[in-house]
Amino acid sequence: MEEVIAANLRGVRGRIEAAARGVGRLADTVTLVAVSKTNPASAVRAALGAGQRVFGENRVQEALEKFPELRGTFPDLLLHLIGPLQTNKVREAVAHFDVIETVDRTRLAEALAREMERASRRPPCLVEVNTGEEAQKAGVFPAAADEFITDCRDRLGLPIEGLMCVPPHDEEPSPHFALLREIARRHKLPVLSMGMSADFETAIRFGATHVRVGTAIFGARRLIVAAAK
Repeated sequence: MEEVIAANLRGVRGRIEAAARGVGRLADTVTLVAVSKTNPASAVRAALGAGQRVFGENRVQEALEKFPELRGTFPDLLLHLIGPLQTNKVREAVAHFDVIETVDRTRLAEALAREMERASRRPPCLVEVNTGEEAQKAGVFPAAADEFITDCRDRLGLPIEGLMCVPPHDEEPSPHFALLREIARRHKLPVLSMGMSADFETAIRFGATHVRVGTAIFGARRLIVAAAK
């Protein structure tokens, strides 16, 4: 398993470098977030051994089952929350995640602001924009994004540093990446988290600063579990 993950990481990093170079960017302007959700701690450890330090998890509880022990060995590890956050998990999220990428509604934003004040810990946050306006997905709709971003920053004082999106899987992602980039430009937000295994090279061409890659690194979950046995 270690060799496979290390080889996959080399391949993904090479593709990031090529995509960045193709638009006149340096590879180090793109942060690779290795999406470790549903994968065991052994897979994360293999990626850490190959030099990867930034990881993304969808669920607070799953992250707490895997990462506290790993942080003891790899204190420079950074953990991003990339899945929907329930308000009853805000305290744990603020305590254990280094970046929260999925701020998408006022009630959550208010809960985060209260907890950050209480805990004196302010992990950077991204606003999730539902660029495809899909009813089944989280994220603020584009038409409401400007007001929401302003409210989060000005009224609540949240450390909003950028935006993230997950385009509809059956649509060309380019218009969605372009839309997210335009909203970020209006608000002078430097971070764009967009692009996954199937489209991260396109996202880089549209200015992605963070790409969230899981399958291209870890493979399908059943393969990782089998390899770990």
